[in-house]
Parts: sequence; C-alpha cells; structure tokens
Amino acid sequence: MRAAVLRAPGAPLAIEDVHLDPPRRGELRVRIEAAGVCHTDYHYMTGDMTCPLPIVLGHEGAGVVEEVGPGSAGRVHVGERVALLWRPHCGRCAMCVRGNPAMCELGRVQATTGGLPDGTSRLSEDGATVHHFLGVSCFAEHVVVSEDAVVPVPDGVPPAIAAIAGCAVITGAGAALNAVPDPAGTALVVVGAGGVGLAAVMGARLRAAEPVIVLDVDPGKFELARRVGADVTLDARDPAVVEAVLALAPSGVPAVIDAVGRPETIERSFAMLAPTGTLAVVGLTRADARVALPVNELVQRQKRVVGALYGASNPFVDLPRIFALYLAGRLPLDELLGATRPLEDVNDTYAELARGSVGRTILVP
Repeated sequence: MRAAVLRAPGAPLAIEDVHLDPPRRGELRVRIEAAGVCHTDYHYMTGDMTCPLPIVLGHEGAGVVEEVGPGSAGRVHVGERVALLWRPHCGRCAMCVRGNPAMCELGRVQATTGGLPDGTSRLSEDGATVHHFLGVSCFAEHVVVSEDAVVPVPDGVPPAIAAIAGCAVITGAGAALNAVPDPAGTALVVVGAGGVGLAAVMGARLRAAEPVIVLDVDPGKFELARRVGADVTLDARDPAVVEAVLALAPSGVPAVIDAVGRPETIERSFAMLAPTGTLAVVGLTRADARVALPVNELVQRQKRVVGALYGASNPFVDLPRIFALYLAGRLPLDELLGATRPLEDVNDTYAELARGSVGRTILVP
C-alpha cells in the first residue's frame, strides 16, 4: 500500500510502497477515507519532537473497517465507519479505571516503541520495520489499529468531519467542555485560531462564555473565528495585547485555552488570568521548552495552569457527544475544513501549514 514515510527529521515525507500485516488479536484493518493535516506531525517532521524512525505519519483519521482480527470484543464490525484515536483505552490501567483514557498507559507504549499496544509494528518495507505514529499512521491507504482505539461514526457524519473530530475538535472543544470551570457569562480567551483553537471557540460558545476573545498572529483567520463564535479578535503581535484583554475584563479572565503552547504564549496567557483563573494548555512545542511563571502571583492569586491532553476528554464519551451536536447543527464543524488533496500532496500541505494556512486540509489516500 502507499504511505507517507518520514525517514529523518527535516527530510520530506516520501510516498512509498509499505507492507501492512493482517490484524492480530484485538486489532482491526481500516481503509482510510480521510486524514487531517495536524501541526503535531510537523513537530516530528522538523525534529522539535522525536519518534522511532522510519515511521508512517498521520494520527487524525477516519475510515471503514475492512477486517477484524481474532479475539475481537465485538465492539465494531466489518463495514462500520470509525474515527481513529491516537490514545487507546485498555480499560484496565489506573488512568482508564479513573475515567481518563487519554492517559492510558498503553499510549506511552505506542509513542515510545512506534508500535501498537503490544509494542510491535505491523508495517515493514523490504523486510525492515517501519513504525506506527501514535498507534495510527493514517497517512496511508490502510491502517491496522487496536480495536480499543476507534469510535464508531454515525450516519450523516462525513469522513472529513469524523477525522478532525478525533483530534482537533475533541482537543479544542474538549478543553472548553472539560478543562476549565463553567465559563457561562464570563470572558474566555482562546490563543490560536487554527483547527484546535477554533474548536475551542465552538466549545466555549456551547458553554455560554461571554465574551469569547480570540488571539492570533494572523488576522486572516479572524473572519473564520468570528463565524464560529468569537466575539472579539485581537492581533497577538501587538505588544499591548494583554492590556487589550484586560480592558475588556478588568479583573482578568476566568479561563484561557492556549492552543499554541509556546512558552511566550503560556506566560502571556497567565498574565491575563483573574484570581483563581484557569489556564488550560493544549498546544505542543519543542520537547525541551520551559516556561517561567511568577511564583508569588501563582500562589497569592491562586491561578491554575493545567495541561489538557486530548482536551482532558474521554473520547469514548465525548466523541459521540460531538457527533450528536454536529448532526443537530450545534457544532459548525464544516467551517473548519480547508482543501481536500491527494496523499501525494502531503509535503505541500505542510509547507502551507507552516505559512499559516486557514482551514484544516484533508488528505485522501
């Protein structure tokens, strides 16, 4: 099958013929219908973050189940459409039992080994191992994944929407729904107007935050931000942007969702918080990045800074909710979609992403 392979940081992805083994016990083979172009893959492409190489990238995808391996639990069936998850849900580890499957211990196994939950790969080329990216690797025609890492997609949800729902949407909207206190009637700031940030705006609107304030360095994204629910848009390049936020909320804002995750954006977001306010960070950056925060302000004003992997969501609960809200017209997820392009255009799409493209590009293998 054709797949986009990363062989070295800084090198372009190569479209290669890769062998995919059949699914083993508790696994599925899925034909990919749509794969979202997410900034997380770009961090590995540039070397900001590291993973086992060579590797087939792509972690935001959806498709149709074509084969069910032996010993299946029977949760999904051949012909069923599914969204792929880059964290499995083993149901046995302490985090899964506590209702936080985004922190499932098998997710760490997948990330560090470049394999599936058992630590081994189903991908190879000329007999040499090729690794899975976060247990997904959907920049390919087919994938083999754990059956504990898919969620069924209801009729009426297009493949592109199912794909982005499994990463960008659940991360952004999930942060607004799960990671910050009830924002109804109070200001909420979203830093970054990419796919994740715009999903956070939608989630903030669902929870009746007022006003919803969006910051970005690209004013070209502001029209879309307003269409999905932003009340105020501010240019993050303005040295006085913190003061501009505080002019709208003089006591500070109770909640900020940082979808960028750079040290400078986190520090600036912290400065906007009201006493007892919460900053939820969902964006990723270089693996060695560090943040400097004023300790006395942290303590004396009881500010909170939390990480929100997967938007602090339970995908097996929250993804069905997201699909239901989309079908009911409450989440305008179609607004997030950009161009649809063939897998062969993957390098061009990431070049455009680095330049600040608007809308989530969808690759169709």
